[in-house]
Parts: sequence; C-alpha cells; structure tokens
Amino acid sequence: MQYDVYGVGNALVDIQAQVSDDTLERLDFPKGIMTLVDERTQLRVLNELDGTLLTRCAGGSAANTILGVADFGGKAAYAGKTGDEPFGEFFLEDMRKIGVSIEVAPTDGQTGTCVVLITDDAQRTMLTHLGVSSTLTKSDIDEEAIKKSQWVYVEGYLFTSPTQKAAALKAIQLAKKNGVKVAFTVSDPFLINDFRDEFWDLIESPVDLLFCNLEEARALTGHEDPVECAASLHRHARQVAMTLGADGSLLMHNGSTIPIEGVQVEAVDTTGAGDMYAAGILYGITNGLSWRDSGHLASHAAARIVSQFGARLENPFTKAEIAKILGS
Repeated sequence: MQYDVYGVGNALVDIQAQVSDDTLERLDFPKGIMTLVDERTQLRVLNELDGTLLTRCAGGSAANTILGVADFGGKAAYAGKTGDEPFGEFFLEDMRKIGVSIEVAPTDGQTGTCVVLITDDAQRTMLTHLGVSSTLTKSDIDEEAIKKSQWVYVEGYLFTSPTQKAAALKAIQLAKKNGVKVAFTVSDPFLINDFRDEFWDLIESPVDLLFCNLEEARALTGHEDPVECAASLHRHARQVAMTLGADGSLLMHNGSTIPIEGVQVEAVDTTGAGDMYAAGILYGITNGLSWRDSGHLASHAAARIVSQFGARLENPFTKAEIAKILGS
C-alpha cells in the first residue's frame, strides 16, 4: 500500500486569533460553534482583527486529520479544492511540505478560509467561508490513489454542498469497490438535523469506523448516557470512536467496549482536538497498533493539541515519545 489514509474534505486556510469575549460579542457570532459565512462577512471579520496577532496554516477538519497522520510518520493523500491564488498556493505548499500528496487541480476563485476566534476559556468560535472548496466534484476523486490506500476518511461537512457530497459518496463507493475501509466523521451536531437519514444510511452500510463526540452521539441516538450512546451506535457501525472531552473516549470494536482515559492538561484552545484524535486512531490502526494502543495515542494527541494554540501540532510526537506512551 502506498497510503495509510486517503482523506476527502474541505481545503481551508485556518486563520487563528486570540480574542476577548468583548470582541466576540461585538462581532455578534454565537460562541463555541462553527458558522458558515460569505466572503464579505469574512473580510469584515478580518478587518476587525487588524492589528491582532494572526497565525495561519492549512486546515479544514479532514485536512487536520490527514496532516496529523503525516506528522505521526504515516503516509497520506488528500482530495480538496483550492483556488489559483496566494491562499491556495499556501495551502498546497503547507500540505506537501509535510509529505501529504494532494493532486487536485486548483481552480479560479478564492480558497476557503476558517477564522478561528479563541477566547480565554479555550472555546473556539469558527467562521468558515468555503470559497472554491465547495466546488470539489466526483471527477476530483482519484481511484488509483484510493486503490493504494488502507483507509478512506470522509468528513461530514462535505454534505452541505451537493457537489462535495457527490464527491464524498464517490470516494466511499470506490473504496468499497476496491476493498478499502471507510472512516466517517459526523463533524458537527448541526449536520445531524439536516442529514440524519443519510448519515444513518452510511453508518449502517459502507462505513467501517464512525468518529463522533458525545454531543453528536446523543443527537444520533437519542440516548444521554455515554455507554448507551456508544452501544447503540455499535449495533449499526462496525467500529465506533466516541470522544468524551476531558473524560477520554470510548472505542467500540468487535462487540467490545474499550474505555480510553483522558490526559489531563491545561486547555488553552480546543480547536482540532477531535481531528487530532482521529489522526491518532487512523495512524495507529494502519501502522500495526492495537485498537487500545491507538486510542491511548489518540488521547495523548488530542491533549497536546488543546494545550497549544491551533489545530496543528507545534511539536509532533517522536518515535521515542510514542513508545513511552504505549509502554514499550
């Protein structure tokens, strides 16, 4: 196999800024969630942040996970649409310098951006302008790359765009055709209201591994108790990885429940915690680790992400650190 994971998702440039609650209130966006905005609104927000220290990196939920797999030392490819302009050039360069293969041709228009506003309580409010990312199509999915992959990883955010949804379903269909396993992340509770039936169809059939957090699991199942949520999902999904924030996570594998402890750190920014958790799981199960060990690695990876600013590891794990985490 050439790739551990072939990801399909948005191609966004993440722009992070630490702001006060007063600034967030003045911008008038709901705290702690992702809001889709148009280009004019995004420019207004960036103008409002003029003079604030900003950092940027290639991002988008699935892109964060794929970059995490590469940071661990895995081999990854990505399908995401960029614009033929400076933001797009930055995104491609940032992915490729870490070793991620991305061969989707850029197009005319503006690359998508995600402004991440981080408040002192470590909550992140995300304002996403999809730009040309929403124009990803079925023709951008590379069957030859999928054939050479162990897993295909798809983000639920793609379902908000008809062309992206078609691309996601095409990638899943090609994976099943070629004996490649499929991982799917629900991405956000708000998506469940709009795509509940479609998500359940995926969970019950082509998806081999479902990623979700407790809030998403509750929305999908109607249960409150975490164990009941995970067990309900596992009756339909082959494997489930459900995060519980600081309380760790639950893995459901072959009928067994594998509780994974949380790693206690001082949280400064929760951006990308779930994405990095997924990276740890996917890297582990494609590189010879057990599900339990993959969960331990994922838990440590999520903890490291929330203890820093931004969705990318400032200090990727060394092989020695991974061995220490796994007790080997």
